[in-house]
Amino acid sequence: MAKILVIEDEANVRTLTEMPLKRLGYEVLLADNGWKGLELYRREHPDVIVLDLIMPGMDGVEVLRQIRTVDVHQRVIVVTADSRPKREWEVRALGVSEFLVKGSSVHSLGDTLKRLLKTPTPVIYTPAS
Repeated sequence: MAKILVIEDEANVRTLTEMPLKRLGYEVLLADNGWKGLELYRREHPDVIVLDLIMPGMDGVEVLRQIRTVDVHQRVIVVTADSRPKREWEVRALGVSEFLVKGSSVHSLGDTLKRLLKTPTPVIYTPAS
């Protein structure tokens, strides 16, 4: 069973994300802010992270930067109300797997998760010394 970490500050959005993902058979971990999200990420090693950008304290961009210092290949789906092209470009430059605007259907998230989980994680080739 794939493990999905949802980092979202709004309780109703966390619930609306969690319920269908559990119905699809995923193990869902929830964090209500960036700090807790990073803690869960380090402890649980999720297969995919679903990340909000607009959060108090540590925003989603900073969470993503922190994740990238640990793992450049961690699958991250940004789901945000911030649909500005500049913001999308900023997080895509940090290597997000997908950028979804809040309000898009839950089916979009489910389809994206299925696609990402079928795609192998890239392996970096390093020549033997």
